[in-house]
Amino acid sequence: MSKILIACLSLNGHTRQLADYIAEGVRISGNEAVVQNITELQKPDDLAGYDGFIFGCPTYHRDMPAAMKPFLFMAKNAGLADKSGGAFGSYTHSGDAPKIVFDTMEHVFRMNVVSLGALNVLEDRIDTQDYIRACHDYARAVCEAAG
Repeated sequence: MSKILIACLSLNGHTRQLADYIAEGVRISGNEAVVQNITELQKPDDLAGYDGFIFGCPTYHRDMPAAMKPFLFMAKNAGLADKSGGAFGSYTHSGDAPKIVFDTMEHVFRMNVVSLGALNVLEDRIDTQDYIRACHDYARAVCEAAG
């Protein structure tokens, strides 16, 4: 059984809702899911003990929210190379942030990111069965990569 950290920043609750659906998918896959707000993760040791990581944030003005950047700088020092990973987020019009987070995980952290790319969901479609299923499938892919 793998232990997956789903760390997210949510401004209006939409990205947190996605995190909960992803956590549900991790659990359906027979693995352990831990959901935390990135503000609760202050030092690299806070990321220790996990087999996989899924980081999430919304897109805000075609970028990630300001609080996500210090979290990523901190995570860079957590020794995440070769760990399983993925990124997700919600958006209303551009959806750029999850791709930026995903690329950081792949190219800067050197993580084993899922081939699906970043999961990006329009805010008004989060509660649809198709996107709930997409969250579950995304979680399963990260779990499979984690072993």
